[in-house]
Amino acid sequence: MRYMLLIYGCERPDWGTEAHADKIAAVRAFTRRCAEDGVLLAADPLHTTESATTVRVRDGETLLTDGPFAETAEHLGGYFILDCADLDEALRYAARCPMAAEGSVEVRPILELQPVTPQVSG
Repeated sequence: MRYMLLIYGCERPDWGTEAHADKIAAVRAFTRRCAEDGVLLAADPLHTTESATTVRVRDGETLLTDGPFAETAEHLGGYFILDCADLDEALRYAARCPMAAEGSVEVRPILELQPVTPQVSG
């Protein structure tokens, strides 16, 4: 079953520091471990929330807001999609994720939906 690990952490301006380099190295090691274990399907970091735009449609009108959906201390910083045997295995990987030590890792099962097939007219 596929699980998404949503990585939440405080956005701090520590780019270019040794602490930041250590975090990147730890996340890369975790990613490599997931790949070697054969569970990694995808993983990507996200730009900071300053680059986000939230879209809402109300009564047919599109409303755009700069920034994230909600004002919180922790922001979505990236994700992993893992193919695990069960929730317990996904939770074990989440606990190994280095970002769990300073932020949080939300683990959610991915709904398996039937693919949408385009209708061909003719």
